[in-house]
Amino acid sequence: MLKLQNHPFAVEAYFESSTILTFAVAKEELERYVPKPLKLDLFDDKWSFLTIAMVDTKDLRPKGLPKIFGNDFFLIGYRIFVRYQTSTGKNLRGLYILKSETNKLKMEFLGNIFTRYAYTTTDIAQKTDGHQVEIKSKKSKFNLLYSRQAEGEMRLPKNTVFPSWKEARRFVGPLPFTFEVDQANNKVLIIEGVRENWIAEPIELRTVNFDFIDSFNFNSIQLSNAFEIRGVPYYWKKGVYDPC
Repeated sequence: MLKLQNHPFAVEAYFESSTILTFAVAKEELERYVPKPLKLDLFDDKWSFLTIAMVDTKDLRPKGLPKIFGNDFFLIGYRIFVRYQTSTGKNLRGLYILKSETNKLKMEFLGNIFTRYAYTTTDIAQKTDGHQVEIKSKKSKFNLLYSRQAEGEMRLPKNTVFPSWKEARRFVGPLPFTFEVDQANNKVLIIEGVRENWIAEPIELRTVNFDFIDSFNFNSIQLSNAFEIRGVPYYWKKGVYDPC
């Protein structure tokens, strides 16, 4: 793992919006994508979770620098909910990144220098019409259409594994940690995120198509929650290694 990719300094940003979809996948199908010593974060000892975060990000910059040095990007992260027990016995809950996308070449370039989040650049179009929001990409072959208001009671997705919104909120975040595994040196890189004003509001889904999710060809996968968070100051601490 290159030293520059170890999140060598703290970073801050402002999230105009973060739209989060969480898919429940049978644990036997998802565990192959999580490197040891990370373990899947489970619900009912059966379901593991693959989540998509679509974030309209403003003023991303090294922490402490004025906003004039910040950059605006749209970021998409495909992540798995995981747990990790540190060398001192602490049990941490967080995310393992599978893939990241952005709408700016600059973010791809810098993101792949300072992280191992596997950024690629794609076209991302976002449109808001009243309470309705659409986010789509021709290149990445995804299309999401949702409403911030429902006709009547806001309901969980039809085939959710969660019995109520209370349980569903456990798998929307904010999870404080992101993990990267350096298997060659038996170390885990821990990146801690710190946020303010994290209020997750349920959304009503109209259209959900993601080619990346479909490419796994899971036999047992169920879209289980959908939320939007708006107006969140956020920063990530410098990465810290833990021996494993």
